[in-house]
Amino acid sequence: MLDVLKALADPCRLRLTAVLLSGEFTVQELTRIMGMGQSRISRHLKILTEAGVLTVKRQGTWSYYRAGTDSRFFSAMRIAFEQELELLAERKQDLAAVAAVLDERRRRSQEFFNQHARQWDDLARTLLPVPEYRQQLLDRLPQGGTVLEIGIGTGGLLIELAAKSAKVIGVDHSPAMLEEARRRMADRGMSGVELRLGEMTHLPLPDASTGCVVANMVLHHAADPLAVLSEVRRVLTSGGVLLIADLSRHEREAAREQLADQWLGFEEAELKGWLEEAGFAGVTCKRVDGGQGQEAVLLVQGLCS
Repeated sequence: MLDVLKALADPCRLRLTAVLLSGEFTVQELTRIMGMGQSRISRHLKILTEAGVLTVKRQGTWSYYRAGTDSRFFSAMRIAFEQELELLAERKQDLAAVAAVLDERRRRSQEFFNQHARQWDDLARTLLPVPEYRQQLLDRLPQGGTVLEIGIGTGGLLIELAAKSAKVIGVDHSPAMLEEARRRMADRGMSGVELRLGEMTHLPLPDASTGCVVANMVLHHAADPLAVLSEVRRVLTSGGVLLIADLSRHEREAAREQLADQWLGFEEAELKGWLEEAGFAGVTCKRVDGGQGQEAVLLVQGLCS
């Protein structure tokens, strides 16, 4: 208890903790948000982490900090703590800086997909066990009803979703990817798939409007995965199904620059924890190993409770 109180008894560390309650950030991002030097930020992060207020997740050469659960005392006081955050003098500017960092993450992703839309299918086949995991994903799809796919890429999965669903909606934040998907739909003579431009954290659908959401290889590009999952839950009907196919944790550091990956895959426990925090029940996870030079894939399913 004393370690937590000492760690929080500093205006800068209070601000840092408040920022990290809203997401996961690297030291470099926190220096931008806080407007402080790296050595100063690192010292404050060390104190907060040692006290159990924060936890750190290593991904390649990057380290992501977030509010932790190691301290039972901090976990017990967290609700009251969050209620007082608006009293911090720098709160508005910190939140604006957080939004700017998240926008920068999204911008990098959008620029990459706009530039590489036509090459994306070849990249995916090279790096992933596409036939193996995709069929297992489709086998989990509910029959009939409305299906929403977020981050559709060039629309390859949309064709197979349409064969098993009454209505399919595809959403992507890249105009170039949407154009490729429209071209593919037109070549197949498919007019029943509805394509929409939109962000994963602001889906262009009303509340409780779809019975199934598919997120195929998009969550590791998300600036804030938990925010995406919360938004998905908003558009799902009660008892609706979320199906995720995404990268298992890996160490291909070059993927950050080559593929605009925000995260180097995920641990099973990490994804399960996020889904449960976002309000999903009955979460299951299966690993599909890749071939030579390919990354393993996690297939995750959750029910909207």
